[in-house]
Amino acid sequence: MNRTSVLQFTAAMFIILIGATGSLVFGGSWETALIAIVAGVFALSIMIDRHPETAANVVRDPEPSLDLLDNPDFDGMMEGIIEPLLIVANERVVRANRTALRLLGSHIVGEDVRIALRHPAAAERLTHPGASTPGGSINLVGLGQREQRWEMRTASMSKGRIMVHLIDRTGSYAAERMRVDFVANASHELRTPLAAILGFIETLGDPKAGGDRETRDRFLKIMFDEARRMQRLVDDLMSLSRIEAEKYQLPDTPVDLAELIGEVEKIFHERHGKRGMDVVCEIESGLPPVNGDQAQLSQLLHNLVSNSVKYGRPDTPIVVRLTHGSGAMVKLTVTDESEGIDPDHLPRLTERFYRVDSGRSRAMGGTGLGLAIVKHIVERHRGRMDISSIVGKGTNITIHLPPADSANHPAALSSN
Repeated sequence: MNRTSVLQFTAAMFIILIGATGSLVFGGSWETALIAIVAGVFALSIMIDRHPETAANVVRDPEPSLDLLDNPDFDGMMEGIIEPLLIVANERVVRANRTALRLLGSHIVGEDVRIALRHPAAAERLTHPGASTPGGSINLVGLGQREQRWEMRTASMSKGRIMVHLIDRTGSYAAERMRVDFVANASHELRTPLAAILGFIETLGDPKAGGDRETRDRFLKIMFDEARRMQRLVDDLMSLSRIEAEKYQLPDTPVDLAELIGEVEKIFHERHGKRGMDVVCEIESGLPPVNGDQAQLSQLLHNLVSNSVKYGRPDTPIVVRLTHGSGAMVKLTVTDESEGIDPDHLPRLTERFYRVDSGRSRAMGGTGLGLAIVKHIVERHRGRMDISSIVGKGTNITIHLPPADSANHPAALSSN
């Protein structure tokens, strides 16, 4: 019964008693007083019937509040978050969405949170929440896969419960590490020839050493070679930067690969001496053009053939084949006879500055960016590149490119 109803009822009963008492005081009989009381009660009952909501309030108790975790929509809200989400109460996991169960195991619900997460920093935060900055994030390594990195955020809930949100930071960490490694490698690659050039300039500044013509000519040649190496490295870095900037721009100009391969073959025959004459082309007839950037595809061919020229055995053929591939794809293959590459190195060949033999690569003028450039060109053209090698026999690089008539239909393409 609410406060207004109690006051109304009390006032009505008071008026009935006053009426009955007044009737007796002024000479009325007890029958008259009884009639007054009965009439008042009857009037009061009519008033209550005419206000059923008031009567309901008199007998109805307020409903108990519903706990948030018992709300039928709560599980749906948790599943709407694609990242791992847990609810912790009394240092135990009481709820977890499907993503969290896949990451940590289906057994974690009801488990001690220190066992469920198995990470010292996470256990400290969740068992002593008052000891850390509220809402502050901590970084976790090793949840799920060994190298996987997570950011854990927590939020306080009612009844001492804690909401735990895990955000996967593996990709951003890898990208940052790649950037740092790239800058460090590029600096190292530039520093080495620059130090050589500065050293020889200092030596030539000595009247005794610089006055000897034979010594001067030898040093100048080394300086020239180192300067050319720096120039190639800068050119490759700029080329890689341009290709990455255009990565999402699909080329739309038809390019005749057969004609382009013929031009590259002619250049190697004319400019690479006897070894350049080992380049042999085999082109299947009736091949469609590909949608592409002609300058980039020419660079792709030059990089692949140059690698075979450098690392293939002398007087062995370097075969460039262009054939029909699987489906509607055009298949380009460059094969050489060389020492081959150990299988452990194959997955990393397209990484920037990765070399199987650093000393040999630098001696031959390699920058360590050739296959990285090839990989990005292939990706821009929505193609696929496969590398296979047999130690002691040779290496085979195969590239699949979509023809011009289907290059604008991503569903028809296949890429790594």
